[in-house]
Amino acid sequence: MKNKRGYLQISFAWLFAIIVGGIILFLAIFLSTKLIRTEQTSISAQTGKEIGVLLNPLETGFEVWKTTSLSLPTETRIYNKCNNNGIFGRQIIQISQKSFDKWTETDIDIGFSNKYIFSEEYVEGKNFYIFSKPFEFPFKVSDLIYITSASEKYCFIDAPSHIKEEISVLNQKNLFAEDCSDSESIKICFQGENCEINIDSYSQYVEKDGKRLYFEGDALMYAAVFSEPDVYECQVKRLMQRVKNLALLYKDKANFISQKSDCQSNLDLLKLSNFADALESSKDLSSVSFIVDEVKEQNKGVCKLW
Repeated sequence: MKNKRGYLQISFAWLFAIIVGGIILFLAIFLSTKLIRTEQTSISAQTGKEIGVLLNPLETGFEVWKTTSLSLPTETRIYNKCNNNGIFGRQIIQISQKSFDKWTETDIDIGFSNKYIFSEEYVEGKNFYIFSKPFEFPFKVSDLIYITSASEKYCFIDAPSHIKEEISVLNQKNLFAEDCSDSESIKICFQGENCEINIDSYSQYVEKDGKRLYFEGDALMYAAVFSEPDVYECQVKRLMQRVKNLALLYKDKANFISQKSDCQSNLDLLKLSNFADALESSKDLSSVSFIVDEVKEQNKGVCKLW
């Protein structure tokens, strides 16, 4: 009996040790996983903020364009999100990075009210190219920022001479306008309809993913080429929100100047503001552009507002 009781005591001790050890191991794994996820979330948020800071020097001022590159230590997805809430809407980027062959998930959004980023829903890789181009309508509205992955190649086929020259001067290693022999490159056609992306320069639209994205000027043409359609439409709406408010500011400036001098600009800026406010989609850009041309013509002479 004593031997049996000792055997039972030893078995119970081992069982207790196994249970406690299992609980401790579970807690250690749980806490470590939670700590890793917290750290990954923090890194993703920090990366998002750093990208936002990196975009600041891309404000072009009076230059035609600016370009830079972005290199990250690990595989990264930069998600591009946009909403039209508030006065100027909001540009949102979200970062997901690869860890242990899995993509981290984070709900942390980094937002800006003064940036307009055009890209696919997300761009993926370790290396990215970024360039910007000013959008004027008729005054400078903002700098449009285009983000592409270095692993994605874009070839512009039969591009107009000024586009070829711009791409050549830009010298961005994943953009081509001459040699389009690479079968893996995304083809962008200015003539014909046999490419992944087709541009109709006469009707001013880019056909992509079965949708037509309308544009005015080269800055928006590039935006339509590099963007996911929903992102493009949202950003165009945001730009028109900015046009609306800038037009009203210039209207106040014109009134102030007219009181202090003999300059009478007579620009129909209220009409421009109303048309920009009424825009529902990029298809309405042509109606706003008609007013833009009028205002641009009115702004010539000695009493220029911009």
